[in-house]
Amino acid sequence: MPDSSRPIRTAAVIPAAGRGVRLGPGAPKALRALGGTPMLVHAVRAMAASRAVSLVVVVAPPDGAPEVRSLLDEHPLGGRTELVVVPGGETRQDSVRRGLAVLPDDTDVVLVHDAARPLVPVDTVDAVIAAVRAGAPAVVPALPLADTVKQVEPRSPGEPEPVTGTPERALLRAVQTPQGFDRETLLKAHETVAVEGEGATDDAGLVERLGAPVVVVPGHEEAFKVTRPLDLVLAEAVLARRRATDGYV
Repeated sequence: MPDSSRPIRTAAVIPAAGRGVRLGPGAPKALRALGGTPMLVHAVRAMAASRAVSLVVVVAPPDGAPEVRSLLDEHPLGGRTELVVVPGGETRQDSVRRGLAVLPDDTDVVLVHDAARPLVPVDTVDAVIAAVRAGAPAVVPALPLADTVKQVEPRSPGEPEPVTGTPERALLRAVQTPQGFDRETLLKAHETVAVEGEGATDDAGLVERLGAPVVVVPGHEEAFKVTRPLDLVLAEAVLARRRATDGYV
């Protein structure tokens, strides 16, 4: 864990190289407008809102880093948070690894945040950071499930799927981001855990496969992932409420 003789430095990595096909045709999901501002900008601001975060690394589409840099320059953060843009890889895991590669050596705590979760409150970000600083190698914000979950035997799309079990809902959590990590633990996970196909979509899962402990802190209902058109409608409503009541920009 970090040397107590110097300040703890926290950086956030935002993989934003995906196209987000479930939102339909058009711009990559992270660049879709939310309240007139790209979701990626909201996500970057959400990380920079924490006084603990001194660096945000955005991982852009492989061929789109200059365009993403230009976009972010149009919405400057101001203050003390540094912003770096790097090109991503073929999978999310590749992209996160590329973001980790540019972190300064004195980085202690790393947040990995979905660009498609633009409205995560700063209190959630700070809670994740605090838990890592307190000694947890990996921390995820999460919420209890409202729905009963069924385990099924997968079939082709549209076909009925046999139910094989009903997990106890009280033991389950819906995981959000940012996920927080001790930097060395996360680096080790990405360097040593091989995931086939599309790679890892959950960095905490990589740490679990190392055998390192992962803990959960309370998430927030406004940290939902904007994946489908209805999610975008809900995000617009949340943003409008924040602007009306909190002066959010």
